[in-house]
Amino acid sequence: MDIKEKARKLKKEIPAIFIALKDKDTPVTAKIFAALTVAYALSPIDLIPDFIPVLGYLDDIVILPILATVTIKLIPKDIWEKSKIKSEHLWDGGKPKKWYFALPIILIWILAAVLIIRALCRAI
Repeated sequence: MDIKEKARKLKKEIPAIFIALKDKDTPVTAKIFAALTVAYALSPIDLIPDFIPVLGYLDDIVILPILATVTIKLIPKDIWEKSKIKSEHLWDGGKPKKWYFALPIILIWILAAVLIIRALCRAI
């Protein structure tokens, strides 16, 4: 299995991560990572826009699979198995499209812009 196939497989497990996020027995650390993973996966805005050559697809091939892998490792096995079963047909019609999933990415870009402007103001 090559990297792209592994990345696709992990992306298909996002609905199970979403179900595990809502489970009351999921540890807090796993819930934090699950929330980040789901928000990033469902965000209509990428951290690195796709129009940037090579780097634009980095998030789809590297960032999201890393987030998903870490999240899955933090979720207890019994909760993970239950979540996978419950999520089998959760997003059959496609992933949900909600604007608020873009908020974490927007906040990161705003923070980056503020830091750049601050650095430029100090240099002048």
